[in-house]
Formats: sequence, structure tokens, C-alpha cells
Amino acid sequence: MLPVSPSTPIVTLGEGSTPLLRSERLSAGLGLELWLKLEGTNPTGSFKDRGMAVAVAKAVEGGARAIVCASTGNTAASAAAYAARAGIAAVVVHAAGGPASSKLAQVRVTGARLIEVGGTFDDAFAAAEEIAEREGAVVVNSTNPDRIEGQKTAAIEIVEELGGPPDMLALPYGGGGNTTAYAKGFLEAGFEPRLVPVEAADRAGTTASAIRIPTPVHRAEVEEALARCGGAVVSVTDDEIAAAWSSLAREEGVFCEPASAAAVAGLAAVGDIAGSRVVCVLTGHGLKDPEALDRLLEAGS
Repeated sequence: MLPVSPSTPIVTLGEGSTPLLRSERLSAGLGLELWLKLEGTNPTGSFKDRGMAVAVAKAVEGGARAIVCASTGNTAASAAAYAARAGIAAVVVHAAGGPASSKLAQVRVTGARLIEVGGTFDDAFAAAEEIAEREGAVVVNSTNPDRIEGQKTAAIEIVEELGGPPDMLALPYGGGGNTTAYAKGFLEAGFEPRLVPVEAADRAGTTASAIRIPTPVHRAEVEEALARCGGAVVSVTDDEIAAAWSSLAREEGVFCEPASAAAVAGLAAVGDIAGSRVVCVLTGHGLKDPEALDRLLEAGS
């Protein structure tokens, strides 16, 4: 199910096979069967590792000596780690004040080249594409189809772990690549669960830095997936994200980064789901954004 052949090198840090955890207390409170896909247990702490393993392997197979990405943080950490694993260079472009310091630390420790630009993620992405063209590097953002191929494996795991598809899947919505990937995985497995991509109401200024992306590059693909599988995009405020983030930690013992909690926050805005089997994708570990701790504890208390 992946675009690999005998000539494709194996570039892995042990990604995938992440836990699917039954959320007992939140299930009771919401009146449904809620499961949490803990993608923060991937090697660099986020779901990005699934796609990066495939994208970097294919880049190496194609003769690339460097990869480049624009990032709000998690893509940067993953690209830097997998490039180091493969023995190639990595260039990371980010907007000033965008990524959390812990994510930048993950990049710096690998020796990857960091480039800061003014503006937003959109500006960083444009700069990354310019660098790729000028330096002959492979872009490993989710516009790279190999990234989507790797990330779709999470949907296949969910089907295997549940013994079938969920009725609904909710997940954070930043650029839209992950929604596109889950839809692809489910559809290739023969299923069409309802999809609920959850975005921040203030995309450009949200405290959930991992989804602080003003313009979703995969908007068209997300709309196509929703038309195929059903569901709708839901917007949540930062206060709602904070409350969900706090509930996950205090009621289930799960520490995720703020953007991950958007998936749970969005459930309150979805009608007609009582009794449904729902999977929420928690995309990153809480230690990915420790600066948010005091702010979110205050907001979610």
C-alpha cells in the first residue's frame, strides 16, 4: 500500500503502531464511545514521522542530498531527525515567533540549517519552495505526495485495532494534509467514516501553534474528502481548546500539545453523535509546547 520497491532504502526511527486508547471518562461525559489515537508517541513526538519516513526514503532513492520544509514546528523536528538518520542535509524555514522552542531544539540538535523569515507560515512555505528550486533540495511538506502515503497508515492501524472503521474521526486541521491522508487510508481500506477536521477560530493567531496556518494548502483535498465521506469543518476558540486540553490531562492522564486537543474540543459542535464510536487523533505530545502550560492551565481551570 506504499510507494516503495526493492530499491527504496529503509529510513526509520520506529514510527507507527501508536496506541489507540479508550477514553472512559470522556466517553461517559459525551455519551459516546471515544478512542484517542496517541500520535505523540512517535519517535519525534508527532504524527509527522509516519510521512517523513516515506518522504525521506523516496528522496534518497531519487538521489537527493538535501530536503527542505516550512514548518510551525513538528514538521521541522521530524524532517531534521529523518534527514540525519538518512545521512542527508535538512533546511528548515519558519516564521518568526512561530514554532515552540522545544521543537526548534529538536532541529538544532541535529545540525539542520534553520532559516527564519518574517510573516506567517505562508511566507515560510514560499521561501522553502524557492530554496528547493535554487539548491536542488526536495520539499518534504505535505505537498509531497509521499508524505500523505506515509501518514495514511494511521487510518489503516485504526481499522485493524478496532476491527473495523470508527463512525467518525476528528482531528486538528492546520494545512489539511493529515485529513487528506486519513481519508486516503480509510478509502483504500474500503471505508468511509465521517470526518471532522477541527480548526482554530483564529487561524493566524491561535495559541495552538501547530495549527497556526492562515491558509490550508490542502483545502481542496479536504473538501473533496468531506464530500466523499461526509462531515464538516468545525471551528473552535482557544478557550475551548484549553478546556479540552485540561480535560484530557485531568480525566484521562493524557498530556498532548494544544493543537491536539482541538480534535476533542470540536466534538461539542458536532450534532447527532450520541452512541457513536469516535476516534480523536492527538497529533503531538504535550512536551512539544511547554510554554503553553501556564497559559492553558489558567484558561482551562
